[in-house]
Amino acid sequence: MELEDLEPRKKAPKVKDLEVMGVEELEEYLAELETEATRVKEKIAAKKAYLSGAAGLFKT
Repeated sequence: MELEDLEPRKKAPKVKDLEVMGVEELEEYLAELETEATRVKEKIAAKKAYLSGAAGLFKT
């Protein structure tokens, strides 16, 4: 069993139509995406640290 098998599967979010958005809306959307990207990177780092700590318990 792979670690990916343990992660919940979700449907991909719908892509926003950028053509109908103005410059200000696009800038706000980009800021939201950057904030979300930072949050995801922090979660990845936390999970890697957890896995590394767990792996350290089983090394001889």
